[in-house]
Amino acid sequence: MHSLGKRSWLVAALLLATTGISAQQALTAEQLIAKMREAAGIVPGPNTVDTIKAGDPQTVVTGIATTISPTMDVLRKAVAAGDNLIVTHEPSFYNHLDKTDLYPNDPVLAEKLKYIADHKLVVFRWHDGAHAHQPDFIMEGWKAKAGWAEAHREPGAPMLYTAKPVTVAALAEQLRKATGAKIVRVIGDPKLVVTKIAYAPGAPGAERQIKVLERDDVEVLVGGEIPEWETISYAWDAQQQGRHKALILMGHYTSEEPGMDNFANWLRKTMPGLRVDFIPAGEPYWLAH
Repeated sequence: MHSLGKRSWLVAALLLATTGISAQQALTAEQLIAKMREAAGIVPGPNTVDTIKAGDPQTVVTGIATTISPTMDVLRKAVAAGDNLIVTHEPSFYNHLDKTDLYPNDPVLAEKLKYIADHKLVVFRWHDGAHAHQPDFIMEGWKAKAGWAEAHREPGAPMLYTAKPVTVAALAEQLRKATGAKIVRVIGDPKLVVTKIAYAPGAPGAERQIKVLERDDVEVLVGGEIPEWETISYAWDAQQQGRHKALILMGHYTSEEPGMDNFANWLRKTMPGLRVDFIPAGEPYWLAH
C-alpha cells in the first residue's frame, strides 16, 4: 500500500465514514495520477504539459471529474458531485502552459484560482497522455460519438472513414446532431457528395490540416478550429476551383470532448470502486439570429 502522511490518513478515515471509500482505496492525487499513467502505459516526457496546474498533490482523492475544459460551471458541478480531482484535456488558465503570471491582478483568473483553493480541488491536465495512449482516447471517443464504426487510423495520421455517399450538408447535420453542437461551420459546396472523410480534431495547425486535405483518400476534413486565413482559405479556394474538397469545423471543444467521456469510461474500468464523472463543458458559442 502507498504510504500516506499523517494528515492524509486522517482524511482517509473521514472518507471511510462519509463516502464508503476504504483506506486501501484512498490515494492522493499524485499517487492516483501515477497509477493512471502506469495503467495507460504513459511515460511523461520532459516537456509534457500533463502536470498538476492547481491544488495540493497530497490531497486525498474523493472522486474524479474528467472534462475537456475546467470552466467555472464544470468546477461547480464537480464540487457538487464530491469530485476533487479534475482531469482536463485543455488548459485551465487561458494559455497552453497554464502560466498564471501572464495576467497579474486579473479578476477572472483570481476568482477561478480562489474557487479551486477554497474547495481544495486539484486540477491535472491530461493532454499529451490522452493522445499518446493506444488507441488514442480522443480519437476513440469521437469514433463512438459519431458512429464511425469502420474508422481506422495509422500512427500519426488522421482517422479515416469511408461512408455511404452523403452530401457535405447532410454530413455536417449528422455530426451536429450526434455531438449536440449549436454551431458547425462548413466550407465547401453543401451539395458535394462525399464518401471519404477524415477526422483531425482540435487545432493541429494549417500545415497538418492542409496535408490531410491534399490526400487522394480524403474528400472532407472534420476538424476543430483554425484561423480563417489558413485552412479555411485553402478549402475556400479548393471549392472555387471546382475540387472535390470540403472542410467541416466542429469547434475545438466539440471536436475533442467525446474523448474525455471515453477516458472516463476507461478510468471506471481501470479503477473500480472510485467514482469517476464525465462533466461536459459544452460549447462556448451561441448563434445570433
